[in-house]
Amino acid sequence: MLNQKRWKKTLYKILSLDSHPGHISAGFAVGVFISFTPFFGLHTPMAIAAAFIFRLNKLTCVTGAWINTPLTIVPILGISYKLGRFLRGRPVNELPLTGGLEWHNLEKYAKSLILGTSVLGFFAAIIAYFVCYYLVLRFRSRDAAQKELAKEMEEVGEELE
Repeated sequence: MLNQKRWKKTLYKILSLDSHPGHISAGFAVGVFISFTPFFGLHTPMAIAAAFIFRLNKLTCVTGAWINTPLTIVPILGISYKLGRFLRGRPVNELPLTGGLEWHNLEKYAKSLILGTSVLGFFAAIIAYFVCYYLVLRFRSRDAAQKELAKEMEEVGEELE
């Protein structure tokens, strides 16, 4: 499930992309936002579509969409549901997960879930953007070729072709 070598390789690919750190981080942040949505099984297609629509980096967007794992889905849904109920002015109670995580079982709680996951996803995306930006800059400062690329991008203010 969690292949450490694969994740390290993907992280290295992301950090060494020939793109502006803001562009890399924006794609990752949008993917993280998508990972918080309750539309399981659609995270990857949604991330690819968002990457095309908003002209984001596809690798970082899809990687961000994989942040929410099977280990974190249930706690995130529970917190999102409670937050959504609170924001809607409803009594805060537990999310009844009697039939599983399929959409037809969650549909009756959709308003609270979508509101809660949107708020949590938004804040997670902001944090992910700044963490990713910092990691890209730190990675580039350690590698001479990447450091030169970052310096040129900073001077030009955009991606180099």
